[in-house]
Amino acid sequence: MSPSNPVENSETLQRAVKSKYGAVATSGLSTGHAGVRAVAEAFGYTPEELASIPAEANMGLSCGNPTATANLRPGEVVVDLGCGGGLDVFLAAAKVGPTGMAIGIDMTAEMLDLARRNAAKGNQGRPIANVAFHQAMIDQLPLADGSVDCVISNCVINLVPDKPAVFREIARVLKPGGRLAISDIALKRELPDAIGRDIMAYVGCIAGAIRIADYRRQLAESGFSAIEILDTQSDLNAYAKVENQAACCSPTSPSPLAVMEPGCCSPPADNDALHARLKELLTRYNINDYAASVRVFAVKEV
Repeated sequence: MSPSNPVENSETLQRAVKSKYGAVATSGLSTGHAGVRAVAEAFGYTPEELASIPAEANMGLSCGNPTATANLRPGEVVVDLGCGGGLDVFLAAAKVGPTGMAIGIDMTAEMLDLARRNAAKGNQGRPIANVAFHQAMIDQLPLADGSVDCVISNCVINLVPDKPAVFREIARVLKPGGRLAISDIALKRELPDAIGRDIMAYVGCIAGAIRIADYRRQLAESGFSAIEILDTQSDLNAYAKVENQAACCSPTSPSPLAVMEPGCCSPPADNDALHARLKELLTRYNINDYAASVRVFAVKEV
């Protein structure tokens, strides 16, 4: 890649990601939209789980369900990296119970505002008390060394340029023997240049993904063992399929892979061009040939 390639510029990436996900946070999309619900269910959430949390916590941004594999226990402290509107934080809070704590980390102010409103709203009028939210980069966590039992994340680490820094931070805050459970996008083979160089493909969780072998190696180098990376075989075109079947204002904007139809609940004009570009790329390439939704589990070495 040439130095002029915007995907190489971390500041450009950070601005693009903040802008995109800030817009999603204020879009009003939720489990109440059939397409948003369908995206979540396609990547492993049960109808019962979705019904147990505020509908606005789910915006169709997931590529898996890390709380299903994190083996959370009552009394534990769990941290969600890139928590968005609080979907996984609230599911984790229910699992760790009133003696535990679920902490959400996100760099986007709009997402955190939404998450805090969702926590106050709670489920059936009962606020969710055992949660906390912090605005921070996930490679600079505002948490003490060895203070966390489990770290989860859902389709977010692929958005960070310096992934080894994220893995080192996870290792730092985990207790010895603590674990991580991540849902993410990883590459099976190198992307075509048309996708790998495209900033909208980066914001859409594609161009920033790394090879599965590199994922495993970087975790090991950061002090993790018992590393498991499983290709879930989920169809990464699920977002587009939902969009094609959806009515206006359903799930077209929540997913990074989904594309908003012009004039239908449209975002600002500058975002329209980005959506149009991503749609063009995904119609030319079957992303399943290059990338996979993976389930990652590892343990911090004692």
